[in-house]
Order: sequence, then structure tokens, then C-alpha cells
Amino acid sequence: MSVQICKDPQAQSRVEQIVSNIKNLPTPPIVFNQIQKVINKESASSGDVAKILSEDPSMSAKVLKMTNSAFYGLSREIDSVKQAVMIIGFDAVKNLVLSASVMGMFNGSKIDPEFQERFWRHSLATALAGRLAAQSIRSRGMIDTDTAFSAGLLHDIGKLVIGCFMQDEFVAIREIMENDESIDESTAELEVLGFSHEQIGAALAQFWNLSDGLVDAIAFHHVPHESETPNSMAYMVCVANHVAKKSFASEYTGCPTLELSPKVLAYLDITDESIEELSTKLISEYTKAETFMSMAGV
Repeated sequence: MSVQICKDPQAQSRVEQIVSNIKNLPTPPIVFNQIQKVINKESASSGDVAKILSEDPSMSAKVLKMTNSAFYGLSREIDSVKQAVMIIGFDAVKNLVLSASVMGMFNGSKIDPEFQERFWRHSLATALAGRLAAQSIRSRGMIDTDTAFSAGLLHDIGKLVIGCFMQDEFVAIREIMENDESIDESTAELEVLGFSHEQIGAALAQFWNLSDGLVDAIAFHHVPHESETPNSMAYMVCVANHVAKKSFASEYTGCPTLELSPKVLAYLDITDESIEELSTKLISEYTKAETFMSMAGV
């Protein structure tokens, strides 16, 4: 493993074992893996990426739908996948395919529908906040806005793994939180499982061969300063997660709100005023998630 997910070697081994042993664990479609390989070639062209997408009509339709949505705010309608690739770029298409893939993977699962709706609404709010933060924060290097969106969308994916494949433990975690509202979710997960949703989510991202930056952002989105190889994306997702919860606080009743560490603010060189501005922008931009919400089935 290139990113050390757990400080405890036993927890690391258990997380790896669980991910490898889960039957029917969702995997990204072949089209995503093919696009990743093509984009990494210097000679890659928009035609190459479009050709791969054309082999998956359903994914092509989703990419076109998202490209033409308010999310990108293009002045004219795009009617071909090749056009979409040329206009929004290789990385944007790759991240759109990843987003659409993940949302489709867990559709139809037996997980509590109310929990799943709350999960996707928060994930999408965090993704949008990450995109906004990437647009506005210039310190510590630039982060691609579409990559920031994907990192925000995937940051809590471990919660779905627990909910879908460890249902008894999922119920036990919820009971602990209901009985003591001062306990946050990660603490309850550690008590029941010995690892948290951040760790199982990062292990899943590694299983999918996602970038080390995405894996690290998922693993350390609550405590980015604890990563052995800290990167701006983990800090960005930490901020985005906080902004999403702050902006839609009424949806998080019963969940303790964790304040941003001064280390996070200092690393990104942002202020409380910047957080307020991001929150205001997120509330007005949230309607742009409508296309993604329909894809998630909520």
C-alpha cells in the first residue's frame, strides 16, 4: 500500500482483509479504468477518450447530461462526447465518469433509504464546497476543481461500505450515537469495528486503484495534519466537509459539530471570514447538484 491508512498495523491488516473479502464489492466500470490509462499517455487525444466513452452508451449519456447541466454553466449545448472532452478537458471527463460510476455502484442496495439520501446530499454538498474552495484558495498549490469535486464526493464512501456490507455493525454504530449524542461517528465506528469509515473508504479507493492523493484525502479528511504525507487535497476536503455541515446545519441534528483545527486554517492560509464566504456560495450553488442527485436516485 502506498498510503498508510491506519497507524495501528493490526487495524491496517483488518481493513485490507475486509475489503478483499467482501463479496460483490462494487468496482468502477471498465470505461473508467480505460480512460485513466489513456489520459496518462502523452499522445492521448480527445478522440481517444471519446472512443472509449462511445463503447458505453449509458456512461456517454451521463457525461453529456452533466456537461450540459448548470454544474458547468456552458453558454451552448454540447451534443457529442468528443465535444464534451474537448471543452471541459480530460481530467474533468475522468472525474465525471468516476462520480457517475460511484453513484451507480450502490444504487439498489439494501441500505436504509433515508440514510442513503442524507449520505448523498452531504457528499454532494461537500463535493460542491470542495470545488468552490479549489476555485478560491490559491495557497499551497493549485488543486483541479473537478478533482476536488470527486474527492469531496468520495470522502465518506466508507459509510456506504459499512452500511451495505456490515449491516449488524452499522445498526450497532447508530445505536451508540443515538444513546450518546456527544459521540461522533468515527468514535462509534472505532468502538464497534476497530476502524473508521475514513479507513475503510480509503482502502476501497486503493482497491479501485485511485490516486494516492484521493486515497489520502479520504483517509484523513477529518485530521489531514496526521497524514505521513500531507497534501492539499486532504486539507481541502476537511474544509469542504466543514462548510457543507455548516451550510446545512439543520440536517445534522444529533451529530456533534467538529470545529476546524487551526492547523487546517493555517495550512491553507484561510480565515473564518473565508469559511463564511464559502458557506454563502455553497448555499446558492447547491442547485447545481440536481443532476448528480438524480443519478444517485435521491
